[in-house]
Amino acid sequence: MIDRITEQPFCQTRVMCRAVDNLELLLSQPDESVDLIYCDILYGTGRNFGDYQDLKPIRSEIEAHYLPRLKEMHRVLKSTGSIYLQMDTRINHWMRILMDDVFGYDNFRNEIIWSYDWGGRVKNKWNSKHDNIIFYTKTNKYNLNPEKVDRKINEATKKRMLYKVAMIKDDKTFPTCVWNIPTINAMSKERNGYKTQKPKTLIERIIKASSNEGDTVADYYLGSGTTAVVCKELNRNFIGCDINPKAIEITNARLEALS
Repeated sequence: MIDRITEQPFCQTRVMCRAVDNLELLLSQPDESVDLIYCDILYGTGRNFGDYQDLKPIRSEIEAHYLPRLKEMHRVLKSTGSIYLQMDTRINHWMRILMDDVFGYDNFRNEIIWSYDWGGRVKNKWNSKHDNIIFYTKTNKYNLNPEKVDRKINEATKKRMLYKVAMIKDDKTFPTCVWNIPTINAMSKERNGYKTQKPKTLIERIIKASSNEGDTVADYYLGSGTTAVVCKELNRNFIGCDINPKAIEITNARLEALS
């Protein structure tokens, strides 16, 4: 087992990343020590991505992997904390059931749709161009500041939206649960070669809305390290891990580039 720790101070914040199984890291963490959890989890494709093997889309395998980890995430999350899990339609229904069991049906807040127009084309069904992000909290007292990510609108747009007056305030429109955020262009400087890399804009929205400066954010499926990078830029403490050593190497390189 590889266990490398990287701690980098930035504006009085701490960033710690480990190449370790996430259950091992979770078991080592104290109770109620995390303000926000965001994870772009394994999607259950059954594919071998070279650097890691995804889970098979079999309910027993999904439950065996996620249930003990979700229980630990519930334990380490503060009473005012939030958790966002990103996936697609392969396992979304199973994950909702598991999250209801662990976090409680009453603590389900939203299913967010990340909509994009990129990727392969198929002819035997509607092309899937979205991810599902399920948002739960630990209790009914939690941190959510959607005004921090309001989208400004111009006069022409405002006129078209007059029938939605309740959504307009000070030339802004409150974000809905459908997020139209582009994927990372193949030629973008942001792209780092990690196959499942997610755009900074997507994760920034979650971190800005559901945490404050100085809070601790965790990502137990670190991947390309975008969550760690955003936390460093937004002055959040961060702890994360990935069992894939390449993910930690990419993350470290991205963090060093910010120093």
